Amino acid sequence: MRRAINGVMAWADGIFTPADILIEDGSIVSVSPAKAPLSRNPLYAMPGFTDVHVHLREPGFSYKETIQTGTLAAARGGYTAVCAMPNLNPTPDSVEHLQMELDIIARDAVIDVFPYGTITVNEAGEQLSDMDAIAKDVIAFSDDGHGVQNPDMMRRAMLRAKALGKLIAAHCEDNSLLSGGCIHDGEYARAHGLPGICSESEWGPIARDVELARETGCGYHVCHISTKQSVEIIRRAKAEGVNITCETAPHYLLLTENDLQDEGRFKMNPPVRSAEDRDALIEGLNDGTIDMIATDHAPHAAAEKAKGLRGSAMGIVGLETAFPLLYTYLVKKGIITLEKLVSLMSDAPAKRFGLDSGIRPGAQANLALWDLDAEYTIDPKGFLSMGKATPFEGWRVNGACVETLYKGNTVWRRASQGPQP
Repeated sequence: MRRAINGVMAWADGIFTPADILIEDGSIVSVSPAKAPLSRNPLYAMPGFTDVHVHLREPGFSYKETIQTGTLAAARGGYTAVCAMPNLNPTPDSVEHLQMELDIIARDAVIDVFPYGTITVNEAGEQLSDMDAIAKDVIAFSDDGHGVQNPDMMRRAMLRAKALGKLIAAHCEDNSLLSGGCIHDGEYARAHGLPGICSESEWGPIARDVELARETGCGYHVCHISTKQSVEIIRRAKAEGVNITCETAPHYLLLTENDLQDEGRFKMNPPVRSAEDRDALIEGLNDGTIDMIATDHAPHAAAEKAKGLRGSAMGIVGLETAFPLLYTYLVKKGIITLEKLVSLMSDAPAKRFGLDSGIRPGAQANLALWDLDAEYTIDPKGFLSMGKATPFEGWRVNGACVETLYKGNTVWRRASQGPQP
């Protein structure tokens, strides 16, 4: 199959240039200067985004999300690759358990899905998973949803991961400091009599693991950082040569505790924190301390999110809103450039996790066409994800994905050219 995408602003070598793109048999044949003048409002051809932190909920929790619905939601958001977190049932801690997930991916996914293997059996923190046996089929190792509490267990995991050439992607959370908290231990929690989650519960384990990564030489990736201290620790570790990267998520960059409402759609783990924390994260984006943006897309059933801040399950959805939100509230406000945002969502995560990304001759035709002038209101009722809980409901955004191609095939196309995505 042959297709020409002409007259677009195409991402090439870190910048956007007017181009014509030729695709044949699932691959990009050429990216050449546009032959004709571009329209007044051209589409932007971006590499398919890579999200290294997504919960697809299968096997075990298909009432929350399925691999089919989750990957369709990802395609709508411009993603062509996602890394699926392992807090499933059963957890992918052995060949047998992992195969159940791989079979569903092969059957139902509309884009690339790269599963994580667990660090420990059943993410219980007591025994290493069968890391050697599952390494060839997993993107990295993580006990996401649970912090590895025992430093010796984490040391052993890092040594095995290094020997296997895999990253450890750590959910950093010290259970001894949680005290039943449901939101950030700050002004809102005190004003409303809610138990708080202290910042040290996140940055303490990061500081511990930095020393273990330094000792073992393991490639170490920190999931969903939310505190200024986390940024400082990681910045210092990078300067000292530790093999460390990290991610943050849109909600930590755009929200603070002052935006909270007593609704489940504002509850996630880690929680949104203070304005000072948010500002430190933005500084970390700009100076390269924070390597990438992931969504931590974590869908739940409506009933699980209907019990306010205290009683709701932790987690929000984000695949369908990440780019429009960040484009509108970071790029258009001059906080970061469009080129920086695309790199944070595509090139940087792909490079760290050993995946392919880019619009260039010979590459797979994994790309998305964006109408950056489209303006609309975020309405979760229209999400393709089964999860509808978003703190950004009602926000006005610019940027709608018009079409997403995976291996040259259309896996998402906007139904009309109107303002709605």
